[in-house]
Amino acid sequence: MIRLRRLAGVAAIALTALGSPAMAESLADTMVAAYRHSALIDQNRAVLRAADEDVAIALSALRPIVQWTASHTVRRDEGVSDYLTSRSTSLQIGAEMLLYDWGRSQLAIDAAKEQVLATRQGLVAVEQDVLLDATVAFFDIKQATERVALQQNSVEVLTRERQAAQDRFDVGEITVTDVALADAQLAQTQAGLASAQGDLEIAREGYLAATGRLPGALDAPPPLPRLPASVDEARAIGQRNHPLIAQAQRQAAAAELGVAQAAAERNPSLSGNVAAGITRSPQTQLNGGYDTRNSASVGLTLNQTIYSGGRLPAQHRRAMALRDQARSNLLNVSRQISQLVGESWANIDVARAQIRAIDEQIGAAQQAYNGVREEAALGARTTLDVLDAEQSLLEARADKITAQANLQLAHYQLLAAMGRLTVEHLNLGIPTYDPSQYYNAVRDAPYTSKQGESLDRVLRAIGRN
Repeated sequence: MIRLRRLAGVAAIALTALGSPAMAESLADTMVAAYRHSALIDQNRAVLRAADEDVAIALSALRPIVQWTASHTVRRDEGVSDYLTSRSTSLQIGAEMLLYDWGRSQLAIDAAKEQVLATRQGLVAVEQDVLLDATVAFFDIKQATERVALQQNSVEVLTRERQAAQDRFDVGEITVTDVALADAQLAQTQAGLASAQGDLEIAREGYLAATGRLPGALDAPPPLPRLPASVDEARAIGQRNHPLIAQAQRQAAAAELGVAQAAAERNPSLSGNVAAGITRSPQTQLNGGYDTRNSASVGLTLNQTIYSGGRLPAQHRRAMALRDQARSNLLNVSRQISQLVGESWANIDVARAQIRAIDEQIGAAQQAYNGVREEAALGARTTLDVLDAEQSLLEARADKITAQANLQLAHYQLLAAMGRLTVEHLNLGIPTYDPSQYYNAVRDAPYTSKQGESLDRVLRAIGRN
C-alpha cells in the first residue's frame, strides 16, 4: 500500500505538470480520451470522406462538361516566288453531355454509394478497436499497479522474515544455511518487484499511446457489463451488429453492381454537344484588315465499342472474380466473428472458474502459511518451509490479480465481438462524428461547398494539399 500511494502521488504530480487535474480517472474517462486522441480514427474519417467524393465523381459523369479553347496559329506556305505567311487566332467554347448510356453511369453511382456505406461500417470497426485498446490499457495499469503493491508488501514481509532468521541465527537456533535461504528468497522477491515496476512502466507507455496522456490514479473498474442469456444469443447479436460483417455485406453488394457495370460497358452511349467560336486572321497585304468568322454547332453522337482487343471481356471476368472474392470474404468474416464471440464467452467462464479456485487456494495458502510460521517458531518447521509457504501465497494472490483482470477484459472483448463496444452503446456522453454531414454536402457533386472549403483550409494549414 505504501508503494501504491507513492505511485499515485508521482502520477498526480505528472498530471499537474501537464495541466490536468489530479483526480481519479474512470474507465469511461480513458475511453473518451482514446476516442478523442486517436489518429487512426482521424485517418479512417478521411478515408470515408474520400469515398463520399467517389459518389460525386460517379455522378459527375451525368453532368455537362463545359470547356473553352483558345489558339493562335502561324502558317508559312511556299508560293510561286516567295513564302506566304498567314496567322489566325480563334476562341471557342463548347459543352458536351452524356444523354443516355443504358444505365452504366447509374450503376457506377449505386456502387459508389455501397462503398460509402461499407466504409462507414469500417470506421465503426476502427472506433471499436480504439475503445478496446483503451480498455486493455486501463486494465493493464490496474493489474500492474496491484502487482507492484503485492510485490512491495512481500518484500517488506520477507525483510522481516530475514531479520528474524538472523536474530535466531545469532542465538544459535538455526544455521547459516537458513539465513542464506532467507537472503535468496528476499533477493528473488526484490527481483520480482523490479519486474513488476518495469511492467507498470510499460503499461504506462501503452496508456500514453492509447489516450495521449500518462495515467493518474485510476478508479475501480465499473460493474461488469450485462451478458446475453447464452452464447448462441451472443453470436446472433454479433452477426446482426458487428460492423465488419455489415462492411462485408456492403462490399459484396458493391461487387454485384460492379459486375452489372462491367457488362454495361458494352452498351452504346448517346451524347450531345454544342459549341460556338470566333476565328480572326489578317487578310492579304493587298486588301488589309482582318477576316473574322463566327461559328456555331450542335450535334448528337451515338457510339458503341465493337472490338476492344479483349479489354471489355477481361473487365467483366475480373468483376465476377471480385464479386466471388467479396462473397467469400463475407462468409469468412461471419465465421471469424462467431469464433471471436465463442472465445470471449469461454474466456469469461474460464476466468470465473479460476477466481473461484484461486480464492480457495489463497484461503488454504494463508492458513498453511500461518501454521508453518507457528510451527517454525516452535522448531517443528524450517526456514525453508516458511519461505515456500510465503511464495505459494504470493503466487496465488498474483494469479488472482491476473484472473480478475482477464475476467473484466473478456467482458469488453465480448462486447466488441457483438459490435456493442461503441460510444453510443456505452453511453459515454460525448459528441460523435456524423458521417452523413460531409456526404450530404458533396453527394450532388457541387462545384464547391462550405465543408470542402473548410477542409481545404485545414489541409493547407497542415501542409497536406
